[in-house]
Amino acid sequence: MPMTSVWEVMKFNLPVPVEKAFKQLESCGFCGYLVGGCVRDYLLATPPTDFDMTTDATPEEIMACFADYRVVETGIRHGTVTVIIEGMAIEITTQRIEGDYSDSRHPDEVKFTRNLADDLARRDFTINAMAYHPQRGLIDCFGGADDLKKKIIRGVGDPHKRMAEDALRILRGLRFAAVLGFALEAETGTAIRQNCGQLRHISAERIATELNKLICGKNAKAIILAETVVLGMVIPELLPAKNFDQMNPHHCYDVLTHTAVAMETLAPVPRLRWAMLFHDLGKPQTFTRDDAGAGHFKGHSKLSEAMARERLTALRISKNIIDQVCLLVKYHDTLIDADKTSVKRWLNRLSEPLFRDLIAIKRGDNLAQAPQYHGRLASLERLEALLDQVIAEKACFSLKDLAINGHDLISQGITNGAEIGRILKQLLAGVIDEVYQNEKDVLIEKAKEMHKC
Repeated sequence: MPMTSVWEVMKFNLPVPVEKAFKQLESCGFCGYLVGGCVRDYLLATPPTDFDMTTDATPEEIMACFADYRVVETGIRHGTVTVIIEGMAIEITTQRIEGDYSDSRHPDEVKFTRNLADDLARRDFTINAMAYHPQRGLIDCFGGADDLKKKIIRGVGDPHKRMAEDALRILRGLRFAAVLGFALEAETGTAIRQNCGQLRHISAERIATELNKLICGKNAKAIILAETVVLGMVIPELLPAKNFDQMNPHHCYDVLTHTAVAMETLAPVPRLRWAMLFHDLGKPQTFTRDDAGAGHFKGHSKLSEAMARERLTALRISKNIIDQVCLLVKYHDTLIDADKTSVKRWLNRLSEPLFRDLIAIKRGDNLAQAPQYHGRLASLERLEALLDQVIAEKACFSLKDLAINGHDLISQGITNGAEIGRILKQLLAGVIDEVYQNEKDVLIEKAKEMHKC
């Protein structure tokens, strides 16, 4: 098995539990190698978060070898066990050869092998098909290290066969390109596009996991614009937005390009990226033109919100994230007055973190419009400064900040639950609008007046 000469003398700074795993296998007469993402991450000078190993030991031999440690049979049918060493989970898999993938996801048959090269040959991309041993160095049979230098995503062997075997590799390829900022090797890109119909065989949860990482990648814009058809297999709402001319002087991009450019302005946080991805996808269906020929999109925010909720629900994204995304989409185009009262009202409606997210969404939306219409940026800066001021002053904008609560009203003889809720909300609105001072005695008196009414 060839070693890549540039890397062969490199020594990885391995965590103590990983070193112990190597030594334990060797003490039992076996050989282990780090494989996959952790090797790639080391070569990219990125601290790995997960450590996977492969070995010539069978699953039963692995369990016997690590009898003094906690061992979890995570995927023993396919040769994988997880060993817990000093609190670190290390997946150790028997070197294997895989049969056909009749379901486009899982091998029908797995055969164990003593040949490391055979194991590496079954992997998806060259940058994930490298192995490392502390004494033997880097094992690179397929040019993965060279592809890392060239910033290329290349399938191992025949990329068409790799994509047909496991359709999830299609999204993994796009995800790696987006996250690493790499380009798809030409034939691998063709294989991804030709096989993308097989994505219908992949579970929603698996798709969502890849998409969450893809949309947060530093190269997400390029991948969304270049591979819209592939991504359209799992997010079909993207397709009508591609090349859709907005015919409006405020916009210098089509709908999808505007969306991708705006996404790039945001922090790599899934709820932010999802919100920006969907914020304008309702535009093609709401498009109208006025007498002067300018395009308008009345009601697009509402439709975009509905589209986001439907698609993210289908992808099994958590309800909490969906609700946050939908609020951001719903209000992305709503004008917000830059004054303290308005800020407190919005804090009450959204909470501080989500209100800050909304400002970020609005800023990104404006930055992706025609430069001569970037005037909203100054207003958003003032809005953010007011938000900081309101938070610093510990102003009241929620029921928990109110100087009285339900127990105080009960002590005044107001015992009906619905009535208590109505009065507290009314008092909060008055405090937010600075009609009443947030002081207990003042609010008690106002509550009595409201109760009489």
